[in-house]
Amino acid sequence: MKIGIPKESPVNEARVALTPQNVMDLSNRGVSFVVECGAGNAAGFSDESYVDAGAELSESCEYIYQVSDIVLQVNLAGAAFEQAAAFAKQGQLLIGLMDPLGKADKFALMADKGVTTVAMELIPRISRAQSMDVLSSMATIAGYKAVVVAASASERIYPMMMTAAGNLSPARVFIMGAGVAGLQAAATAKRMGAVVEAYDVRPAARDQIISVGAKPVELELEAETTEDQGGYAKQQGEDFLRRQRELMGDVLSEQDIVITTAAIPGAKSPVLITAEMVKKMKPGSIIVDLASERGGNCELTQHDQIVTENGITIMGPDNIASTVAHHASQMFGNNIENFLKLILDEQGAIGLDFNDQIIEEAVVTHDSEIVNQRIREKLNLSPMMKQPLIEEVA
Repeated sequence: MKIGIPKESPVNEARVALTPQNVMDLSNRGVSFVVECGAGNAAGFSDESYVDAGAELSESCEYIYQVSDIVLQVNLAGAAFEQAAAFAKQGQLLIGLMDPLGKADKFALMADKGVTTVAMELIPRISRAQSMDVLSSMATIAGYKAVVVAASASERIYPMMMTAAGNLSPARVFIMGAGVAGLQAAATAKRMGAVVEAYDVRPAARDQIISVGAKPVELELEAETTEDQGGYAKQQGEDFLRRQRELMGDVLSEQDIVITTAAIPGAKSPVLITAEMVKKMKPGSIIVDLASERGGNCELTQHDQIVTENGITIMGPDNIASTVAHHASQMFGNNIENFLKLILDEQGAIGLDFNDQIIEEAVVTHDSEIVNQRIREKLNLSPMMKQPLIEEVA
């Protein structure tokens, strides 16, 4: 069994799918590795470190696809997916982040080629799968880095200081969305000395906000359902969002830094901050919009741009987890390693147990079919029969 690790093709992608330590840890499972030259350089992992871990090096991405039974890549969204589809072969197992709910129709090509695809975004949020949860790992990195980015751009420092030149008040930081990224942002800002508040539409988030040292902001709103079965915030109607924006305006006017993290899988990000709300904010305030890749939580956000409106700086970072590539790769690699240990036996053979919830929900294409029920619903395809208990990949 050979596992291939190509160099990432998007120009904004510095992460690598497995670190040398992951390669070393998996080598006792009857597998060998081939790594494209330079694949780990941007994340601080040299070619020599992969060779020392037991991997073979190759100058060619196409060669890696030709000789590998499993191919691992971090970023397989957009053009990277098309490149992978051009190189992939029948019976191959392809694993990575694929934006499956955003552009579901692209998987027809992989099914036609007989490629088995695993979209790591679809790993279910269950206790047994926590060690494989790539989205939570990358959200942790993003939440931390958002606070650092905001601190660098702000005219204010975070902590209160008592100096001979006078006392400095602490910065006020407000987090919108208390998922993994939001809670990490709140915890990081609190550690840096800021006065931190956070808001989430899900009632269950209140205790989580308190647990990281932040103060929950509670608005007089009612929603029938605020959380889906996967633990993510559920998309709300326009009436709810309009009322939410009205109440939120006063909260925003008091803040120095606002970090927004509200995202709906496979859908446009909800607009939580309108242009009118921005006008009410204090001059010099910062908004870091972590939802910018899906349109942004702020009406004025421009993805991968920094804009200024009425003295307010609005930042829409692109692939922010990749800017902390070393530790992001370590976390991503550990998630992938744990998933591989689920599907590989001690001799390196692949077995996909479709009665396992993790396999059932994460595998998108297999045996020349789109087998994932969520993706089939997106494409208006009829439900499939249950897959066999254990099916080996050729």
